[in-house]
Parts: sequence; C-alpha cells; structure tokens
Amino acid sequence: MTTRASTKRAPRAAAPPRVAVPPADAAVPVLGGLPDGLRQELLDEFNKIERNYREAKWEPAELDAGRLCEVVYCIVRGHVDGSFPAQASKPPKMDAACSYLQNLPAADWPRSIRLHIPRVILALYGIRNDRDAGHVGAEVDSNEMDAALALAMSKWLVAELVRIFHQVDTATAAAYVNSLIQRESQAVWNVAGRKRALKPGLSMKDKTLLFLHSTPHPVTARELFKWTDHSNWTVYGAYVLAPLEAENLLWWERETDLVHLSPLGVRYAEARLPSWMP
Repeated sequence: MTTRASTKRAPRAAAPPRVAVPPADAAVPVLGGLPDGLRQELLDEFNKIERNYREAKWEPAELDAGRLCEVVYCIVRGHVDGSFPAQASKPPKMDAACSYLQNLPAADWPRSIRLHIPRVILALYGIRNDRDAGHVGAEVDSNEMDAALALAMSKWLVAELVRIFHQVDTATAAAYVNSLIQRESQAVWNVAGRKRALKPGLSMKDKTLLFLHSTPHPVTARELFKWTDHSNWTVYGAYVLAPLEAENLLWWERETDLVHLSPLGVRYAEARLPSWMP
C-alpha cells in the first residue's frame, strides 16, 4: 500500500496560483503521484475505450468503461483513505461503494469527490450493465450513441482526476487528457522507423491524415512524403498537403516543416477510420 498525507479540505483561504501539469514525459508525469500499477491501469483502460470507439467496436468500448469506473473508484477511495492500493479491484457493490463517497462530510471533501465523480461512475457503470455489453439478455443492444457517451464520460473522469491531483483548471485538465490518448491503429503498420497503411488503395489524402492521426505529435512533411510512398515531393506538397491545409484539416508549419493535425482533421480521420481498416 502506498500512503500519502491527508488531503482534507482546509478552511477557505486565498487560492494559490495554479500550476501547470507537467508533460507526460517529464520527471513527474501526469498523475505521477499514484502508484505505478494503478496509474498504468487507468491509462490502459482509458486508451482501450478510446481505441475501441475509433474502430467502431461499441460493445468493447462500453465494457472497458466499466473497468475504468472500478479503477477511478479505487483512486478516489485511496485519496479519501490516505492510502492507495497498488492495483485496482472491483468493489463488491458499486452502488454501495459510491454511496459511501456521497456521504462523506461536506466540510472535509469537495463536491467533486463526494458527488460528481460517484454519480458519473454510477451512470457509466449503469450503461455498461443495462446494455448487452454487461451481460446476456440486457435491455438494449450496444450502439454508437452509448459508446460515444461512455467515451465522453470516461474522458471527464480522467480529466477530473488530473484537475484534482494537479490543481489546474478544467481546460488544462482536458488538454492533458487528450495528450494521454495513444492513437495506435490496426490500420497502420509501424515498421523500420516508418508507417505503412495496411489497406490497399487509400488516397494520398487519406494516408496522410491516417498517419498524422496515428502519431501523438506533429510529423515533418518529409516524413509524411516518405510514408505515403508518393513519387514527387513537389507534387505532394502542392497537391496533397496544401489542399488539406486549405480545408483546415492540418497546418503545415513551413519554418520547421512540421505538420499538425487540426481538430477538424481529427474528426475527419476518426469518422473514416473504420473504412480505412484492412
């Protein structure tokens, strides 16, 4: 068991200046105060939900959301108890477990710990159990709307943990949650330091966006040119990258040659990812 000092709420005072969350590759990673095993479970389950949703696997996305709830509950309960478990475990009854958190003294614990997180856990756990993701004979088949809600709620839970443990605002927490997403895809083969699209016949536009989406950082235009197997650099820049930039799907930073996928480009890629699978 990893122990930590009590973090009960002190009497109201002037708020300290907010601190930036350290990047994930820094000496102190995001949620680095958690035991390594517990933190890794959280990130693994979160990324499985995100990956299954991208690949239109609705039922696995909902199943993994149920497991994420269990990990989040163990983190919050460890925070309250002042002692984190090395790994997460499933509470005997999730509703009773969350009821314990909801009955914590309001003078000692913020509403997020007592109310918001437990309520989101119960709602997300209910979606998992009431649909066929949880068991045979459920009320409703797993579907895209349920999986989309499961993904959104999972992102909120992880962002709220980042906000609480790093004491940053919600926008900063959400940005760091997005930075934790690993966008590996079964449509891309990483081999010998380069990427290959496994489905034959994809257009240069689609391959470019697929490679950008599957990489968690900007990529140089020359790398993209190499990965797409285009035969002419000038033509690739003028007739592939430039039109994509004109559509605001990416930004080609000429000074550094780095290409950034835009939020619009992320939505474009994720909408088409199922059709890009081999």
